[in-house]
Amino acid sequence: MSIEDIKEKVTTFLVDELEIEESKIADNARLKEDLGIDSLEVVDVVVLVEDSFGYKMKPEDFKELKTLEDFCLFIQKHIA
Repeated sequence: MSIEDIKEKVTTFLVDELEIEESKIADNARLKEDLGIDSLEVVDVVVLVEDSFGYKMKPEDFKELKTLEDFCLFIQKHIA
């Protein structure tokens, strides 16, 4: 799956499920500071990754990721 396809799916679930404004979503957007993804929402993100990409992500994996681009590259690496 291309990085663009991953970004499109991620953007969709961030907007639809976490109600993040699409205007805030950019490659360099910081997950916690800019997008406001808190520890409770990390659980939702983990479930959404599994549903969308078939990869069972662990919540602790998310802690290492800083930006939206880091997150999308992490997904691409693990579903390849």
